[in-house]
Amino acid sequence: MAVETKKIRNIALLGHGGCGKTSLAESMIYLTGGTDRLGKVADGNTVSDFDPEETKRGFSLSASLLNMTWKDVKINVIDTPGYLDFVGEAAQALRVADSAVIVVDGKAGIEVGTELAWGYAEAAGLPRAFFINKFDDNEARFARVLDALHVTFGKHVCPLTIPMVKDGVVKGCIDLIDQTAHVFDDNGRHSVEIIPEESMEAVEKYRDMLMEAVASTDEDLMMKYFEGEEITHMEAINAVHEGIIHGDIVPVFCGAATKLWGVWTMLDKITESFPRHTAKKNELLADGADMEINPDGEPALFVFKTVADPFVGKMSFFKVMNGTVKRDLLVRNNTTGDSEKLAHIYVMNGKKQTEVDELCCGDIGMVAKLVGTNTNDTLTWNSEFRYAPITYPTSYYTKAMVPASAKDEGKISQSIVKMLEEDLTLKYENNAETKQMLVSGMGDMHLAVLAAKMKNRFGVSVNFDTPKVAYREKITKRVDVEGKHKKQNGGSGQYGHVKIRFAPGEEEGLTFTVSVVGGTVPKNFYPAVEKGLQDAMVKGIAGFPMVGLAADLYDGSYHDVDSDEISFKTAASIAYKKCLEQAAPVLLEPVGNLDITVPDSLVGDVMGDLNKRRGAVMGMDPVEGKKSYTVVHALAPKAELTEYPIALRAMTQGRGSFEYEVTGYDTVPGNIAAKIVEDYKKANA
Repeated sequence: MAVETKKIRNIALLGHGGCGKTSLAESMIYLTGGTDRLGKVADGNTVSDFDPEETKRGFSLSASLLNMTWKDVKINVIDTPGYLDFVGEAAQALRVADSAVIVVDGKAGIEVGTELAWGYAEAAGLPRAFFINKFDDNEARFARVLDALHVTFGKHVCPLTIPMVKDGVVKGCIDLIDQTAHVFDDNGRHSVEIIPEESMEAVEKYRDMLMEAVASTDEDLMMKYFEGEEITHMEAINAVHEGIIHGDIVPVFCGAATKLWGVWTMLDKITESFPRHTAKKNELLADGADMEINPDGEPALFVFKTVADPFVGKMSFFKVMNGTVKRDLLVRNNTTGDSEKLAHIYVMNGKKQTEVDELCCGDIGMVAKLVGTNTNDTLTWNSEFRYAPITYPTSYYTKAMVPASAKDEGKISQSIVKMLEEDLTLKYENNAETKQMLVSGMGDMHLAVLAAKMKNRFGVSVNFDTPKVAYREKITKRVDVEGKHKKQNGGSGQYGHVKIRFAPGEEEGLTFTVSVVGGTVPKNFYPAVEKGLQDAMVKGIAGFPMVGLAADLYDGSYHDVDSDEISFKTAASIAYKKCLEQAAPVLLEPVGNLDITVPDSLVGDVMGDLNKRRGAVMGMDPVEGKKSYTVVHALAPKAELTEYPIALRAMTQGRGSFEYEVTGYDTVPGNIAAKIVEDYKKANA
């Protein structure tokens, strides 16, 4: 029998890399009996970090799903990577989670990843909570971190548990609602004790902060609070539940995930107070409308993640958004219109699959081998609506992908297609202009992991190279030139003779006109002259395509016997080469609009860096809904932005982001153009 909707909690774990998200997930599943040994990230044996690359690198690379039961409540935990290159994985988790727990390192305090996690959860409209980890460490300062959270994220942030200090050492945690002390042993087991005297001052201070937050959720409770009446245990629990759902309370827990400290208490509060799937009442659709969630209605599911597994095949992770989904159910993919059969349904614990017969509304599962279904697809029994898709950031860190050997070349296309299905932040293009396979990711780590996965899963080895810039060329002067092709070697010869006036053209390609008088070049050779010029325009002085060329054929001559189409094509090509020598051609480079969003304090650094990249600042605006952030509008050449994703991240400690779109071409400065021409001539000498 499937777990009822009201007894399901879906939680995304977010936070800065290394703050302890995976350790917390491991502690939760161990305490709830989902695994019989407590794995450690350092040992590479955790349930959620099971990919060979995660084990090797010692941190999460993709969102993994764990499910556990605590006090009759099923908790689906989605452990997300903290590394910025894998933000797409966090976006997937946030689309199907009903709340987010942001893990904070008790020693480091608020880090960039903490701020970003808050922003992601806020944008997704999710209720939030904090877990201050490593609170047992001598360098950890709970009060300092809590105060910083309060200042940074607002007055709704309030503690539910605080460290218990006995004889000057942290021995456990205090539940501020129950007003009990939980003392832990080395195995994470805890006993309930009376709060020690030396913790009483902290309890009074933080319980007052909590009760004030509790009172703010309800007018009757507010009256009680101001009149000095005691808010009952049940009233407090219900108020916290309502407060979390509506964002009026952002609870803070503390603990030490690797020791299991404080995790027990947080699990209790998750079951008591965290929202279920139906708490938000409606689900957003792709057309912007809202649809009421109905646990007894038509089965409908949303695919939020795809994994290309070489053994299992395509794995589609989904959330049941409406109704109940049963195995062997025939559903309709509302993106493609095709039918799919849910032959087997699984729940996941890391890589471990457990088959189930059905999943209720709000639950999360996996189905394998769906042929035409991908991430962001909606599957329904009958209706044709689509749920709002996950929005992914655009990837701008681009590299040329080169097969390591000839045997790898044939297998690249097939394996990259599977990786693109799995990771929607990756982009791939076989660029016809530069003759390179281009792959774009969020950063260098992202692409390194892509290469490793292609090797591990599909046996394909690739290297990365700098992408070529798709320069173009254009002449700047009007010139009259002559092209003559004459070949005589016994028998029939070849003869073609043209006089062409070249000039900068208005159109993108070749503008070909004819003003021949007196039949000096017969009409039947005009197409050959045009074709000869078009073929020659593929390369200019530096090997790049010529654009915006106007050519007027105004004179020439022919031979009754020796003239043919090839002769006139060749004559046109000779005329084009002379044009290159005389018409002062210049290189053109792709340029575009660059919009950089950064904290106000870093605007000066960003503008200074833009000058070095030949960028021109066009204006600035405050960012709507993002306090203390500015968007800098600039024009910049694409050639200078190859490493910009890495540079901006370093410059802003990960707080900056940008969008870039090529809008046209502009002349390359003379000194840079001269170097490009010189390099081309050397390479083709």
